[in-house]
Amino acid sequence: MSDTDKTGHWLPIQIAPDDCDLELGRLHKTGIVPWTFPCRRKSGVWFNVWAGESVLISPSHWRVWRSCR
Repeated sequence: MSDTDKTGHWLPIQIAPDDCDLELGRLHKTGIVPWTFPCRRKSGVWFNVWAGESVLISPSHWRVWRSCR
């Protein structure tokens, strides 16, 4: 089973919904590297849900956050 089958498909950041918890990732030469915390976009700014702080790295992909990851 591939990583995509186990964890869900990555979608382009341009179509990410606002105001819901998402798992974000950044494109790397080895593939998409996931961030280890849920994020939420408000007014065009991404926030770390757990820390309540904006994130300074721009994501390239997203998928639905699942707490079991």
